[in-house]
Amino acid sequence: MNIEFLSTVAVIAPDPPASRKLYVETLGLPLEGHGGGYHHSEQIAGCKSFGIWPLSQAAEACFGTAQWPVERPVPQVSIEFDVADAAAVGPAARELEQVGYELLHAPRREPWGQTVARLQSPEGAIVGISYAPVLHDED
Repeated sequence: MNIEFLSTVAVIAPDPPASRKLYVETLGLPLEGHGGGYHHSEQIAGCKSFGIWPLSQAAEACFGTAQWPVERPVPQVSIEFDVADAAAVGPAARELEQVGYELLHAPRREPWGQTVARLQSPEGAIVGISYAPVLHDED
């Protein structure tokens, strides 16, 4: 088997209108409706990294503890959207908060150089707004 690229990422949405509000209205992704609440796009640039993130590490990254809080849905996916530079993460996070989203943590610089703020989406996904220098083509 020879996997050439990551073809699709989709969140499983128990409340499609709430998910549409985050991904289309707030983040501005060019998703088009195709009936029954399904939205998608082939106009979003490709995925630069795919991984298996242990839940204990996700909990540590978001809450500073190895246990995911019992009062929150256990995430089934993590999606990160990179912005132009590290300085853009803070304003993007404030924009999310201004329209009613609660951040799991404020923007911060991780030891590996990524600047990131995270929230939990209506369907329980961890959504990051980040700048990871290693994923950007730097001259």
